[in-house]
Amino acid sequence: MTRLWAVVGATGTGKSDLALDLAEQLRAEGNPAEIVNADAMQLYRGMDIGTAKLAEGARRGIPHHLFDVREVTEEAAVAWYQPLARAAIEAIFERGGDAILVGGSGLYVSSVIFDFRFPPRDAALRAELEAELEAHGAGALFARLQSLDPATAARIDPKNGRRLVRALEVLAQGSATHGAALPDAPELWVPDTRIVGLHLDRAMLVERLDHRVERMWADGLLDEVRGLRAQGLEDGVTARRAIGYAQALAELDGRLSQAEAIAETQALTRRYARRQVSWFKRYPGIRWIEPGSGAASVLD
Repeated sequence: MTRLWAVVGATGTGKSDLALDLAEQLRAEGNPAEIVNADAMQLYRGMDIGTAKLAEGARRGIPHHLFDVREVTEEAAVAWYQPLARAAIEAIFERGGDAILVGGSGLYVSSVIFDFRFPPRDAALRAELEAELEAHGAGALFARLQSLDPATAARIDPKNGRRLVRALEVLAQGSATHGAALPDAPELWVPDTRIVGLHLDRAMLVERLDHRVERMWADGLLDEVRGLRAQGLEDGVTARRAIGYAQALAELDGRLSQAEAIAETQALTRRYARRQVSWFKRYPGIRWIEPGSGAASVLD
């Protein structure tokens, strides 16, 4: 019987390597396992250095799905992503293989592995809220959300305007927000789902993340962003706000020095990693392992 594996954890913990090792081990046993992306920013074509996307040549011949499927001008929303990811997984099952979902975007992972249903959308209302965000900033929307739904407000980053708009849009239509938490007593979409979390000591993770950001600049992130700007990066709703990309744009515009852009990216990356750890800790049945433990520690 085919299984769904979810390899999760904070950024920089080695999820891609573990997913590859697991896929190789399964394939060596006759299971044609394949990998499905659950990193929101790796959906974007051309956003490679800043997302630590695995290059085609490093994928060991294992099929990868939902990488490079959006242009930077297009919005990536979890309600758009969920049916595509589930369709990719079902196709893998039909080919007789296990599916390995890998990524650190908590809401994207949850939308696939748990029985997630999305509240309705209202384009006109969303446009009004986005105009208010532009005019008054995220602080005003966050204050309103705090008064209407303190529990959701406590779990959303006060500076994440996109998430604040969505939460207020849902509340205005009389629905409960799903936006920053798991459903109560979540049911699995695939009964045989194995959730593996990569955990690294906080001090070691911070050191690893800080070095990773420095490598992004050394590896040519600014050149990557210059090219993406020519493709309309700044017109994108989601892509232009990605950690590292927003700071690189600010450096190119002279609003930040390189040292400031790197330091800001490091601080935001550390904060994002804390949120990821908190999110995945709530998963029922998750099995935590240390980076570098290898596929054997998962399959034993």
